[in-house]
This record gives sequence, C-alpha cells and structure tokens, in this order.
Amino acid sequence: MSIIGVGVREIRIRDAAGAYRIIYIATLIDGIHVLHAFQKKTQKTPQRDLDVAIQRLRQLKRGPK
Repeated sequence: MSIIGVGVREIRIRDAAGAYRIIYIATLIDGIHVLHAFQKKTQKTPQRDLDVAIQRLRQLKRGPK
C-alpha cells in the first residue's frame, strides 16, 4: 500500500459475509499499528478509507502531543 506510505501493508479477508481489509504498518520501532480496518463494498478501495489510514500514519509519525 505504497499509496499510503512506505512499509504499509494490508491483509485481505474474504468470507461469505463479504470482503474486509486491514491496513497496518509493522516497520515502526514500537510495534505493529493497525491504521484502519473496514469492510469493502466495491472493487476499488474508497478514498475515504485510504484517507483515514493516511491521517493515522501521519499521527503516528508525529508522535505523542
């Protein structure tokens, strides 16, 4: 998921109830961070879901306030 950031990956899950995605990053020193998890309703990942993951990654890289 280089569109979100370097080192960001996704897990794809498909079952009878639908398709799901988990966007995460595991390259930060303090652990694995789930940036966003959602159910996909269309073939293309909605921009709003990508934007959520991008915003959360930015927050992680800024550190605590």
